[in-house]
Amino acid sequence: MKTFISIKTPFLLFATLSVVAGLKSVQAFEALPAKPPVPADNPITQAKVELGKQLYFDPRLSKDGTISCNSCHNVMAGGDDNRPNSVGVKGQHGGRSAPTVWNSAFMSVQFWDGRAKSLEDQAKGPLTNPIEMGMDSHALVIERIKKMPEYVSAFKKAFPKDSDITIDHVAKAIATYERTLITPGSAFDRHQKGDKKALSAQAVRGMGLVQSVGCTSCHSGPNFAGPMLPEGTPFFQKFPTFPGSKYDSQYKLTADGGRFEVTKNEADRGMWRVPTWRNVSVTAPYFHNGAVKTLDEAIRVMAKTQLNKDLKDDEVKDIQAFLESLTGKFPEQKMPRLPATPGEYVVAD
Repeated sequence: MKTFISIKTPFLLFATLSVVAGLKSVQAFEALPAKPPVPADNPITQAKVELGKQLYFDPRLSKDGTISCNSCHNVMAGGDDNRPNSVGVKGQHGGRSAPTVWNSAFMSVQFWDGRAKSLEDQAKGPLTNPIEMGMDSHALVIERIKKMPEYVSAFKKAFPKDSDITIDHVAKAIATYERTLITPGSAFDRHQKGDKKALSAQAVRGMGLVQSVGCTSCHSGPNFAGPMLPEGTPFFQKFPTFPGSKYDSQYKLTADGGRFEVTKNEADRGMWRVPTWRNVSVTAPYFHNGAVKTLDEAIRVMAKTQLNKDLKDDEVKDIQAFLESLTGKFPEQKMPRLPATPGEYVVAD
């Protein structure tokens, strides 16, 4: 059997029991590592981080100069935009809610449907998406960057062995910056490292419930998004696993085909990458379509659609307390100074 999992729903808080061929059982609860996985062909350097940060915040990488990576994945907040659907160039709305960029470096694939095998691959997509940043081609992205002398110098520092500005270098720089966006040190992490007073009694009850109810059959590992898998190996799950509840129509859970929209394989309909529980309490609204406004309601929806369980109010509150304990410490982000465009207008009309 092919080893992959797919649970890419708006916020698969709860997931059904999945049998994954070739995978050993994993520990449900793990503290977040201090450093994320780093690909051998894109080592982290300070010059690359600084360049990637500039590119991440620069709206001039969009056709009309209005949208940056940070517009939808705001690192000054929860790493998303707190909208049901993100807004791109010309005020266009996409069909899905922006997932958080915080701790995305621990994901083995990117996007709700897992179509990008790495952060580098993901960084290329929005640039030319007509609804997101709207550039007509990657070649035009590079042409615009080359008109800014400070960027030319920055690329030489970040890629000294091959200083030519390419879309691969752009993606590598952005991905390198994104790998600095991790949030260890949550109350849960401190508890796992021996501080048993870090969690409230309610959160401890919630931690027990997510195990006994069945949530951690999918939401395991240090990122609570499934086991740590090699880059490019997705972890998918069906959503809803138990169709037919009132939530299907109430929140239009099946309107989007998920992984099917990429592969056109009927077996992939309703399959989604398992999302992280990290910082979930600050990344509302929930699910791929941002249809659920509150965390307590998302918990009820996931319990019913993924486990066919109706939770009591006190159980929902206990689980919510545990999920809130997964909010980590956000490293301070300072807005970068962007390269100037001396004497030239670079944004398209």
